[in-house]
Amino acid sequence: MQAITNVTGVDGTGKKLENVTILIENGKFLEIGRQLVIPEGTQTIDAHGKFFTPGLIDVHTHLGVHEEGIGKEGQDFNETSHAATPEVRSIDGINPFDKGFFDARNAGVTTVQVMPGSANVIGGEMCVLKTAGTIADQMVIRTPSGLKAATGENPKRFHGEKGRMPVTRMGVAAILRKKLIETENYIAKRKAGTADRDLAYEQLAKVLNKEIPLRVHAHRADDIVTVLRIKREFSIDVTIEHCTEGHLLAPYLAEHGVRVSSGPTMTPRSKVELSDKGWHTLPAFAEAGVPFSITTDHPVIAIEHLMTSAIMSVKNGLSETQAMRAITMDAARHLGVESRVGSVEAGKDADFVLWSGSPFDLQSKVEKTFIEGQQV
Repeated sequence: MQAITNVTGVDGTGKKLENVTILIENGKFLEIGRQLVIPEGTQTIDAHGKFFTPGLIDVHTHLGVHEEGIGKEGQDFNETSHAATPEVRSIDGINPFDKGFFDARNAGVTTVQVMPGSANVIGGEMCVLKTAGTIADQMVIRTPSGLKAATGENPKRFHGEKGRMPVTRMGVAAILRKKLIETENYIAKRKAGTADRDLAYEQLAKVLNKEIPLRVHAHRADDIVTVLRIKREFSIDVTIEHCTEGHLLAPYLAEHGVRVSSGPTMTPRSKVELSDKGWHTLPAFAEAGVPFSITTDHPVIAIEHLMTSAIMSVKNGLSETQAMRAITMDAARHLGVESRVGSVEAGKDADFVLWSGSPFDLQSKVEKTFIEGQQV
C-alpha cells in the first residue's frame, strides 16, 4: 500500500485536486479524497509544495522504431518494399533501450502509441505501451491499437519516385480502397473455407470488423475529406493523424465523429502540406467540438516537448484544462485505453507525475515520474 498526501494538482478529467490523499494498491489508484484513513505500514510520499498530474500520454510516436543517435541502423519504422504493408507490426521493431524512452520518463510521459511511419499507403499495425521496461511485450497495454495508413505527399514521394503506384493522390486512395475490397473478399472466402490464411488481410480485417481503427496520416484538407469519404464507404472507424488543415473544415470533422491528433506543431513548415500549420488549429477543434489530442510525433519533435506543446497551445487560445486533457484523458480515449490510464480515478493504473510547480510554467521541472506506483 502507498499513500500520496497533501496532493494539489489536476486529475486529467478537468477537475482540480486540492490537499487530498491518494491511496495506491497493487499499482492501481485505490481511493482519492480528504481525511482518508492511511493503514499502518503504508509507504507515504508527501506531495506538499508539488504539483500533481496524471502521467502524460503521447498518441502518435515512433519511439523505439526510429531510434535517436544511431542513424540509418535505427530506422525501422518504414517498410518501403511495397506501398501497402498491412502485415507488419510496430512491436516487432521496438527497441526498449532507445534513449527516447528515458527522455519520455524524465518528461512525465508514461504512455505512448508507437506506430509505423507514413511512407506507405498502409504502413502496418501499432501498439500502446508504457515508457518503462526492457521487454516490449511486458510494456504493452494494447496491441494492436490501430492500423496505420497515410495520404498525401509521403506515399507519393516514396513510391512514385521509384516508378510505381501511387504517383498521385488518386492513386493513394485507390490503393487503400483496393486493399479494403480485397479484404472483404478474403473475409467471405475464409468464412466459406475457400481461402488460406493471409497475414496482410487478417490485419486489415480487424479494421473492417471494427476491432481497431484505421489511423490515417493526413495534413491537407482535401486528404482529410478523402479519409472521411473512405470511412463512409466502408463503415470503418478512423482517426485523423496530424490533421494540419483541420481548422478549415472543423464542423465537417465534428459531423463525422472522428478523433484527431494534432501536431507536431513545433516544426517548421518543411513541406507544402504544412504551409498553413499553426496553433490556430486547436482552438478551431475546441470550438467545433472535435475531440483532439496533442502529439510530438517523436522524434520529429523530441518527446520531452509534449508538455511544451501543451504550453504553446494555451499561449495561443486553449484553456489549461483543454490542453491538459489533450495529453491525458482525451489522449487515452483516442487510443482506446481510457479504462487504464489518462486520469486519477479508482481502479486505474497509478501513473502520475510530481512537478516542482505548475506544468504550464516552462520553468517547472518534473521531479518524479511513477508508472503503476513505481518511481521510474
